[in-house]
Amino acid sequence: MRSLAESIRTADGLIDALGLPEDLREPARAAEKLFPTFVPRSFLARMRPGDPADPLLRQVLPLGEETAPPPPGYATDAVGDAAARPVPGLLHKYRGRALLILAGACAVHCRYCFRRHYPYGEDPRRLEDWEPAFEYLENDPSIREVLLSGGDPLMLTDDRLRQVVERLECIPHLTRLRVHTRLPIVLPDRVTDELLALLRSTRLTPWVVVHANHANELVGDCAAALRALVQNGTPVLNQAVLLKGVNDDADALCALGERLADLGVQNYYLHQLDRVAGAGHFEVPDDRAAALMAQMHARLPGYAVPRLVREEPGAPGKTPL
Repeated sequence: MRSLAESIRTADGLIDALGLPEDLREPARAAEKLFPTFVPRSFLARMRPGDPADPLLRQVLPLGEETAPPPPGYATDAVGDAAARPVPGLLHKYRGRALLILAGACAVHCRYCFRRHYPYGEDPRRLEDWEPAFEYLENDPSIREVLLSGGDPLMLTDDRLRQVVERLECIPHLTRLRVHTRLPIVLPDRVTDELLALLRSTRLTPWVVVHANHANELVGDCAAALRALVQNGTPVLNQAVLLKGVNDDADALCALGERLADLGVQNYYLHQLDRVAGAGHFEVPDDRAAALMAQMHARLPGYAVPRLVREEPGAPGKTPL
């Protein structure tokens, strides 16, 4: 994919492309040694040049805070993925559903990513290597829904994705397919006619869960991609993360809710930060989060207000806050 190949892959490239202050360069170089920089130009084009406080830039710019010792309670496996991995490539945390880590790569490296330390190299790569995961699903009839995640599952080609879906369709007790992806937001041309046809044609009921944190993300080609998914008849939900310096004010969160509603996307979850090592500078206190939720309830129609949740290792589902 040409747009992926043209992405910015260094902190220097990001700083130069946006004309950012020079004092950001050395801390960014140090931080990207821990977690590489990766930003598609489509996403870059929505940022304000020269503004280190731009809410989209804040999500992807390596900062010196990432190199500090993590605060108490922060860990490399923030959500207990390792304990929920019965076979390579599959996570089984919640009753009735399981998750496949289909790809170790993503089209953007968000600095708060809860899987920034995940051992992707231990997961399957070739389709035949996925058989233990498929057999696990076959052997547990309580599982009715499969989530495709990563990385990002849409980093797979349409042909490879179709092969995975067709294999899942062979498991009779599966009824739903959920695709968790950031690509329609950061690399909108990934929403191809072939992908839309696959979502229409599968016997599994498809759901697409995207990830946008700020209304400024939902413009231009991104808005067109989301409309295409919605008009395809696929339910589209959005999960956001509450992030200090990005969307931790009522105006930003309300604008996000309004924009999602205008595009026909359900404002599903607002996550409190997963406490992954390297991301502590993004955390917003729970009392502040609750106050922001109260303002959203006062200003938005109910269908445009997300549920505030936290993922806690070992819990039977997301924990409402």
